[in-house]
Amino acid sequence: MQLFRSKLFDLYLALWTGLFAPVLAVLWLCGSPERAVRVASRLWARGILAGLKRIVGLSYTERGLHNIPDEPCLIVANHQSTWETLAFLALFPDVAIVAKQELLSIPVFSWFLRKSPMILIDRESGTKAVRKMVDESRAALAQGRSVLIFPEGTRKSVSEPVAFKRGVEILYAKLDRVVLPVALNSGHFWGVDRPVKRGGTISVSYLDPIQPGLPGNEFTRRAEQLLEAERQHSWPEAA
Repeated sequence: MQLFRSKLFDLYLALWTGLFAPVLAVLWLCGSPERAVRVASRLWARGILAGLKRIVGLSYTERGLHNIPDEPCLIVANHQSTWETLAFLALFPDVAIVAKQELLSIPVFSWFLRKSPMILIDRESGTKAVRKMVDESRAALAQGRSVLIFPEGTRKSVSEPVAFKRGVEILYAKLDRVVLPVALNSGHFWGVDRPVKRGGTISVSYLDPIQPGLPGNEFTRRAEQLLEAERQHSWPEAA
């Protein structure tokens, strides 16, 4: 039954995404205004989350909402699933996501990434990619948008400990902003080692903010420890 629900959701996702083709055409004809594009992307993401809940039985709960800073900040989250890539569009409506250019191959989502705009990085370009990430993150923050990065670089199995790539340490030092760590256990339900999506409740935990000004290695150590501790104690609630 769960396999059937998972496949049915995949069909729903394709149909729901297809419905946005006329929307994209209208937005394109109107010059792709950023605010309208973000509204459309939120609607698309919320439709996906609603489909997951109704078809698969997969919902989510947010914890620690009081930890979200009042001002735009740098958000760092562990990465276990495609789920959070979509869900953050709804959780943080104006967020600028640091994303790898490979995501541009995904229909509709790639259009939203380009037009929102998000911060698209070619990881093969080394120093140039880091400079672009810092410059565009500063620009997003100046516009009042928080910046989200998955510091592990790619999705990880639920069994793997949290380990940051070096880029986020540079971003922390250059931006001089409060950091909001966000821990997720989405991989237990829709993960790299789970071909079948299953029902339950994903936990989205907003942890204690980290203030700017720490040495880079101290920031990395503290953020990794916070996310790892929550990862180990955030057991899934399976349907």
